[in-house]
Amino acid sequence: MTVAQLHRHIILTQPTPLQHLPRLSDHLGVELHIKRDDLAGPSFGGNKARQLEYYFGAALAEKADTILITGAVQSNFVRMAAAVANSLGMSPIIQLEYRVDTTSPAYARSGNVLLNSLLGAEVMTYPEGEDETGADRALLDRGEELWAEGRRPYVIPLGQGHPPLGALGYVNGAHEILAQRDDFDAFVVGSGSAATHTGLLAGVRGAGHPAQVFGSCVRRDAARQTARVKGIMSRLVELYEGTHQVADADVHLWDGALAPGYGKVGPIALSAMKLMARTEGLIVDPVYTGKSFAAVPALIESGDIPKGSRVCFVHTGGLAGLFAYEDVLSDLMSAD
Repeated sequence: MTVAQLHRHIILTQPTPLQHLPRLSDHLGVELHIKRDDLAGPSFGGNKARQLEYYFGAALAEKADTILITGAVQSNFVRMAAAVANSLGMSPIIQLEYRVDTTSPAYARSGNVLLNSLLGAEVMTYPEGEDETGADRALLDRGEELWAEGRRPYVIPLGQGHPPLGALGYVNGAHEILAQRDDFDAFVVGSGSAATHTGLLAGVRGAGHPAQVFGSCVRRDAARQTARVKGIMSRLVELYEGTHQVADADVHLWDGALAPGYGKVGPIALSAMKLMARTEGLIVDPVYTGKSFAAVPALIESGDIPKGSRVCFVHTGGLAGLFAYEDVLSDLMSAD
């Protein structure tokens, strides 16, 4: 099946802004723009709005009345899915996985957890944070129970081996950016599930554009994330013809801000958060966009992005999760 044959539910009805950052441009010695996908979609927005369009298209085509999805306790994906499900009259069932070792009360109650409660989602839990197959299996088991009750569930999978419908959202996102401006030398984006990174790279190359696309690791080190990106790319080629234009040498990963691990705040990410806030008045979060923006000054310093380049940083959102890190950030800021 190709992208032309897939069902799509439009969540984004207009392009998100592409904004020049003049003060950071002067500070870093490049021409820096930010793609404001933090403004994409409902309930605090974010990149997951694009990723969900084809999943919800498929769910509507199957006449689903219930959506099931899994993610971390502070997952932006499950929060966005719950919001979109509600807007379509579907029941959201979200499964929260314990990926972050923390006893913080704010992490357990605030941020996306609070929003999920407001959205009225049914909440399941899964004890393992690195067992994608098991997490999907738990959703499928719940789905079988719902079928037996006469419901029509649709499961949005997390694990590998499924058609990467989420990546297609960022094929479209790449084309949207290039329609706004087509002379970028480099793109920088977070790389976690890798759907956004993979789709952006495939879309850029599929449009015949030579810009480099750098993924900043937020969950795995560069070696493991490279393998994940290439795995998704191998399945995306079955949906989007332009994926054939991507070479192995086009996959660039940077993991300099990953430490101390997924969902934890290190000094490099904190420094990037402060740089963005105090230079441009924009906020990036500690889990995703703080670590992904940290790649921009680092890659310029290393020469991977030469001075004078035209650079697009994709702000993928995640701002609701910022409030789950209130105590951690407050302590770090006080110490700093």
